[in-house]
Amino acid sequence: MIAWWSWLLTAVGVTGLYFAGRKRSLGWAIGLGAQALWMAYALSTRQYGFLVSAVAYGWVYARNFRAWRSEREVPNAAAHG
Repeated sequence: MIAWWSWLLTAVGVTGLYFAGRKRSLGWAIGLGAQALWMAYALSTRQYGFLVSAVAYGWVYARNFRAWRSEREVPNAAAHG
């Protein structure tokens, strides 16, 4: 497999974690997008186990984004109430 895959997947994943850690919703979007790259990698290398992990990671990213967003909206609602 071409070596750039590992660099691309690493860069995208770390970038998503960086922005999520800075409490930016962009981080969660990047993390979800990275799962599409993992799926492409899994299909192109015929390593189908990565499909399962991409679905699992995508579910975790989506779940944590919803939890993060709801925690963020509660103080905003209290401030406007």
